[in-house]
Amino acid sequence: MNHRIARLAFGLGVGLLVAFMAFKWITNPEPRVERQLEETVVAASRQHLEATLANSSAELVDPLSPDRKVGKTYVYRAGDGWEVSGYYRRDEDDRWHPYLMTLDASHAMTHLKVQDSMLRDSAEQNELLEILP
Repeated sequence: MNHRIARLAFGLGVGLLVAFMAFKWITNPEPRVERQLEETVVAASRQHLEATLANSSAELVDPLSPDRKVGKTYVYRAGDGWEVSGYYRRDEDDRWHPYLMTLDASHAMTHLKVQDSMLRDSAEQNELLEILP
Protein backbone atom coordinates (compact mmCIF):
# COMPACT_ATOMS: atom_id res chain seq x y z
CA MET A 1 0.00 0.00 0.00
CA ASN A 2 2.83 2.44 0.83
CA HIS A 3 4.50 1.71 -2.51
CA ARG A 4 1.27 2.49 -4.36
CA ILE A 5 0.96 5.86 -2.62
CA ALA A 6 4.64 6.63 -3.24
CA ARG A 7 4.31 5.80 -6.96
CA LEU A 8 1.17 7.90 -7.22
CA ALA A 9 2.86 10.85 -5.48
CA PHE A 10 5.96 10.46 -7.66
CA GLY A 11 3.84 10.30 -10.84
CA LEU A 12 1.84 13.36 -9.87
CA GLY A 13 5.01 15.26 -8.95
CA VAL A 14 6.73 14.44 -12.25
CA GLY A 15 3.55 15.22 -14.19
CA LEU A 16 3.17 18.61 -12.53
CA LEU A 17 6.85 19.39 -13.11
CA VAL A 18 6.59 18.51 -16.82
CA ALA A 19 3.38 20.54 -17.18
CA PHE A 20 4.99 23.55 -15.47
CA MET A 21 8.12 23.35 -17.65
CA ALA A 22 6.00 23.03 -20.81
CA PHE A 23 3.95 26.04 -19.78
CA LYS A 24 7.10 28.11 -19.17
CA TRP A 25 8.54 27.03 -22.54
CA ILE A 26 5.36 27.85 -24.46
CA THR A 27 4.84 31.25 -22.83
CA ASN A 28 8.47 32.37 -23.18
CA PRO A 29 8.43 35.35 -25.62
CA GLU A 30 12.20 35.44 -26.24
CA PRO A 31 12.34 32.89 -29.10
CA ARG A 32 9.53 34.69 -30.96
CA VAL A 33 11.22 38.08 -30.52
CA GLU A 34 14.54 36.62 -31.73
CA ARG A 35 12.82 35.05 -34.76
CA GLN A 36 11.19 38.37 -35.69
CA LEU A 37 14.55 40.10 -35.43
CA GLU A 38 16.18 37.42 -37.63
CA GLU A 39 13.40 37.83 -40.22
CA THR A 40 14.02 41.60 -40.28
CA VAL A 41 17.76 41.03 -40.76
CA VAL A 42 17.21 38.58 -43.63
CA ALA A 43 14.76 40.95 -45.32
CA ALA A 44 17.38 43.73 -45.11
CA SER A 45 20.04 41.40 -46.53
CA ARG A 46 17.75 40.59 -49.47
CA GLN A 47 17.42 44.29 -50.27
CA HIS A 48 21.19 44.82 -50.09
CA LEU A 49 21.86 41.78 -52.28
CA GLU A 50 19.32 42.84 -54.90
CA ALA A 51 20.83 46.35 -54.94
CA THR A 52 24.33 44.90 -55.34
CA LEU A 53 23.24 42.58 -58.13
CA ALA A 54 21.13 45.30 -59.76
CA ASN A 55 18.65 42.49 -60.44
CA SER A 56 15.41 42.22 -58.51
CA SER A 57 14.38 39.06 -60.38
CA ALA A 58 17.23 36.94 -59.01
CA GLU A 59 16.25 33.70 -57.30
CA LEU A 60 17.30 33.67 -53.64
CA VAL A 61 17.82 30.86 -51.17
CA ASP A 62 18.23 32.26 -47.67
CA PRO A 63 17.14 31.43 -44.11
CA LEU A 64 13.57 32.57 -44.85
CA SER A 65 13.30 30.51 -48.03
CA PRO A 66 15.62 27.53 -47.51
CA ASP A 67 16.24 24.86 -50.13
CA ARG A 68 18.38 22.05 -48.77
CA LYS A 69 19.06 20.80 -52.30
CA VAL A 70 20.97 24.02 -52.99
CA GLY A 71 22.75 24.26 -49.63
CA LYS A 72 22.41 25.25 -46.01
CA THR A 73 21.75 28.85 -45.08
CA TYR A 74 22.29 30.66 -41.80
CA VAL A 75 21.50 33.86 -39.95
CA TYR A 76 23.34 34.47 -36.71
CA ARG A 77 24.64 37.21 -34.49
CA ALA A 78 28.24 38.28 -35.02
CA GLY A 79 29.36 40.71 -32.34
CA ASP A 80 27.10 43.76 -32.54
CA GLY A 81 25.84 42.83 -36.00
CA TRP A 82 24.64 39.88 -38.02
CA GLU A 83 25.85 37.46 -40.68
CA VAL A 84 23.54 35.98 -43.29
CA SER A 85 24.53 33.27 -45.73
CA GLY A 86 22.67 32.00 -48.75
CA TYR A 87 22.69 31.43 -52.48
CA TYR A 88 21.38 33.27 -55.52
CA ARG A 89 21.16 32.85 -59.26
CA ARG A 90 20.09 35.29 -61.94
CA ASP A 91 17.99 32.82 -63.94
CA GLU A 92 17.51 29.09 -64.35
CA ASP A 93 20.52 28.83 -66.69
CA ASP A 94 22.83 30.36 -64.09
CA ARG A 95 24.50 28.28 -61.37
CA TRP A 96 23.90 28.98 -57.69
CA HIS A 97 26.33 31.53 -56.23
CA PRO A 98 27.03 31.35 -52.46
CA TYR A 99 27.28 34.54 -50.47
CA LEU A 100 28.01 35.66 -46.91
CA MET A 101 26.78 39.10 -45.90
CA THR A 102 27.79 40.95 -42.75
CA LEU A 103 25.43 43.60 -41.42
CA ASP A 104 25.84 46.03 -38.55
CA ALA A 105 23.35 46.57 -35.72
CA SER A 106 21.27 48.96 -37.86
CA HIS A 107 21.11 46.32 -40.66
CA ALA A 108 23.40 48.24 -43.00
CA MET A 109 25.68 46.04 -45.09
CA THR A 110 29.30 46.18 -43.96
CA HIS A 111 30.73 43.36 -46.10
CA LEU A 112 29.60 40.94 -48.79
CA LYS A 113 31.56 37.90 -49.91
CA VAL A 114 30.31 36.38 -53.15
CA GLN A 115 31.50 33.61 -55.43
CA ASP A 116 30.47 35.22 -58.73
CA SER A 117 32.94 36.35 -61.39
CA MET A 118 30.30 38.53 -63.10
CA LEU A 119 30.59 41.04 -60.23
CA ARG A 120 34.32 41.74 -60.65
CA ASP A 121 33.67 45.17 -62.16
CA SER A 122 31.29 46.06 -59.35
CA ALA A 123 33.85 44.95 -56.76
CA GLU A 124 36.36 47.49 -58.06
CA GLN A 125 33.88 50.30 -57.38
CA ASN A 126 32.44 48.91 -54.11
CA GLU A 127 34.87 48.29 -51.24
CA LEU A 128 32.19 46.33 -49.35
CA LEU A 129 32.11 43.64 -52.03
CA GLU A 130 34.64 40.79 -52.06
CA ILE A 131 34.73 38.30 -54.93
CA LEU A 132 35.88 34.80 -54.00
CA PRO A 133 37.47 32.48 -56.56
